[in-house]
Amino acid sequence: MFADRVLSGMRPTGGLHLGHYHGVLKNWIELQHQFECLFFVADWHALTTHYDTPEIIEEHVWDMVIDWLAAGVDPAQATLFIQSRVPAHAELHVLLSMITPLGWLERVPSYKDQQEKLVEKELNTYGFLGYPLLQSADILIYRATRVPVGEDQTPHIEFTREIARRFNHVYGKEPGFQEKAEAAIKKLGSRKARLYRDLRNRYQEQGDDEALAAAKSLLDEQQNLSMGDQERLFGYLEGGGKMILSEPEAMLTKASKMPGLDGQKMSKSYNNTITLREDPESVTRKIRTMPTDPARVRRTDPGTPEKCPVWQFHLVYSDEDTKRWAYEGCITAGIGCLDCKQPVIDAILTEQRPMHQRARMYEEEPSLVRNIIADGCERADKLAQETMREVREAMGLDYS
Repeated sequence: MFADRVLSGMRPTGGLHLGHYHGVLKNWIELQHQFECLFFVADWHALTTHYDTPEIIEEHVWDMVIDWLAAGVDPAQATLFIQSRVPAHAELHVLLSMITPLGWLERVPSYKDQQEKLVEKELNTYGFLGYPLLQSADILIYRATRVPVGEDQTPHIEFTREIARRFNHVYGKEPGFQEKAEAAIKKLGSRKARLYRDLRNRYQEQGDDEALAAAKSLLDEQQNLSMGDQERLFGYLEGGGKMILSEPEAMLTKASKMPGLDGQKMSKSYNNTITLREDPESVTRKIRTMPTDPARVRRTDPGTPEKCPVWQFHLVYSDEDTKRWAYEGCITAGIGCLDCKQPVIDAILTEQRPMHQRARMYEEEPSLVRNIIADGCERADKLAQETMREVREAMGLDYS
């Protein structure tokens, strides 16, 4: 019923590093060729934890968008926009808050987890408690069907599904719903109407999930139904009402295996990063000065690759022959640590070269970036308003 649409966002917390590229952006670049994609700057979300340093957010928004473009996110393939430039996110957030039980927000795992991690911040705020609901509004406003997330974020998607389900249950029961649904069934034609009723009965009486899937597939193929009738029949299938908001699916992404310069996860808080557009001299210097296996005090001392942060980079960047060469050279002391580091330096610089090339025109002409975002915001706002028209109507707020 709903278009296959992907939504994902990032907080503007500074220049992106190779961990972001391997953990998020490479996936975005693949998805933009397979689905309708919307990628947004989550500036309101940044305020939930950085409300007292707004200058950081403003400073980093444009740099982050340039990083996206440099990495290969294509504005001709995907819609790029800034959350706060589409006010409907906030409107839907407010309206959804009217039906969201407090207990649902308090049980989101990241709520207590973040409070424990960010003890230096005063996070007993309504904004912080409510940010999972704002995240749900971000997704539901575009009726996104897929959301790429890491495993730790799946509770947020399940929370969003519950919110959509609750909204549809409370507001999808329009006056005369059953009569309208029965009238819509007749529009299918006698053969398909019989099939729909049979599949509906099998699902509702026997819990037959295959019958539900077959009925949904039947409705997806119908060209002669209005959007309203199609939504009614989807809702009628499951015994509910009109489907106004979609229930998104989590698209599990692989955890980034990109290590930091010290062997820990690459993170700005550990000061162990290589940024996407870092200059080659700096990259070379950082890799050449990386710590190695402490057992290799002298050039002639054999080492253990598993204890060396440089080996973790080989696992990401090197082909099998290079890995074999580095591994054997380390355990036999056949190569020195600087020799081992050179293929990693070469691979990172090769990966970054097209990023520098793509970024150059945006760095030299910032108006290009602003135009891309302005166009993306306009497209996003149009989609958001389509959803809000139905939401307002369902909630009795359509006074036209």
